[in-house]
Amino acid sequence: MEKHRCGWCHGDDLYEAYHDKEWGVPVRDDATLFEFLILETFQAGLSWITILRKRENFRVAFDNFDYKKIANYTQKKLDTLAQDAGIIRNKLKIKATVSNAQAFIKIQEEFGSFSNYIWDFVDGTPIKNAVKHYKEAPANTALSDAISKDLKKRGFKFVGSTVIYAHMQATGMINDHEVNCFRYNEV
Repeated sequence: MEKHRCGWCHGDDLYEAYHDKEWGVPVRDDATLFEFLILETFQAGLSWITILRKRENFRVAFDNFDYKKIANYTQKKLDTLAQDAGIIRNKLKIKATVSNAQAFIKIQEEFGSFSNYIWDFVDGTPIKNAVKHYKEAPANTALSDAISKDLKKRGFKFVGSTVIYAHMQATGMINDHEVNCFRYNEV
């Protein structure tokens, strides 16, 4: 008998593997949180599968999402990234990755880790929704609005409420697996 998955990932092996192994799993590691945050910012306006297909290219281009290195990127590095066909070549998003890395480090300095900061918004415990069909899940909430506003105040770019809600779903702060999905009770 085949496992029931959330409807959004059907029919693509990469999408299904991401759904089965990563999406909605609580992430408390700063390096992984940063990777997802950057991938989500690049995803804005595009489909997530587009980003997943380019994920390895992003890892290579952005020094495996090493935010300490990224925070010090030069204009020459930014120009090189803008020519890299393996990633999304949006110059504003590329530049924002640098300022987001710098803001990420400032949050670490203030809160001890980015994980401490971001998970405090949900009191350290994932919110478990009861989504029957993935299209019922909201694109944003009052909570993602508040996080987005706070991140922007701290200098982050491309972190609108919808991007932040997707980040919360991806990193397990919110469990939006469909209730009949085999992952719903696993994460």
